[in-house]
Amino acid sequence: MTNKKTPVTSLCTHTLTSLHYRDADLVEDLMGKKTFTEVMLMQILGREPRGVDIRITDVVLIVLMEHGLTPSAIATRLIYMSAPENLQGAVSAGLLAVGSSFIGTMENCSALLDRIIAAKDQYAEALLIAQHYKSIKGAIPGFGHHLHKPVDPRAYKLLDMGRAEKELKGDHIRALETLSKAVDEVAGRPITINATGAVAALLGEIGIPTAVMRGFAVISRSAGLVAHIVEEQQSPSGRFIWDTVEHAIPFVDGANKIG
Repeated sequence: MTNKKTPVTSLCTHTLTSLHYRDADLVEDLMGKKTFTEVMLMQILGREPRGVDIRITDVVLIVLMEHGLTPSAIATRLIYMSAPENLQGAVSAGLLAVGSSFIGTMENCSALLDRIIAAKDQYAEALLIAQHYKSIKGAIPGFGHHLHKPVDPRAYKLLDMGRAEKELKGDHIRALETLSKAVDEVAGRPITINATGAVAALLGEIGIPTAVMRGFAVISRSAGLVAHIVEEQQSPSGRFIWDTVEHAIPFVDGANKIG
């Protein structure tokens, strides 16, 4: 007979008269004394966040919060139009769009930075990555943008802020710079680092694991989607979006395609 280890949690516990987040008393240690970002990082990282951790996280959350009528925002507005009694369902619908194509691409980019950091010859590894994506005609996570040209201003502001933080080692920022150089060489032209590429580097600098990074996009975009619902309540666009799509995409009799 095998002994199964009992699962445990270190996130929260309570008594009849108190509630603790990790080893901090919610009422006495946190309420009115810590910001949301501080407590969030404490819970996710399992340690007291440094000032630099809080500054980097705050700016990352601001950058990821909003980007207009993207698929996530459209999904939220349409679901809210369909079920206005279910605000959380509308937000959840939008969060399902946080993935490898939109919003959550920092995870994909961070995996590439991990490869470069671990390599003996970092530039050679970066060239391999760039050449691979060129061979499959794929977009390199963290690079390029269909709206912001010649550069994504958010990315370069984020990187400037990261470089200014003396407590950061700079390994992830340098890996991103190395990858950027290789990407430009293989493409034969400059390709902008985009916001999620810079976010990947900065979150890596403060110790956020690659597999956790997309969670920061979820946290940030949740706030942005609530704002979209507020605007939908005040100035509805869901019906307009629906009507626009219905008229823009014509019906074609599928029977005519057979044979």
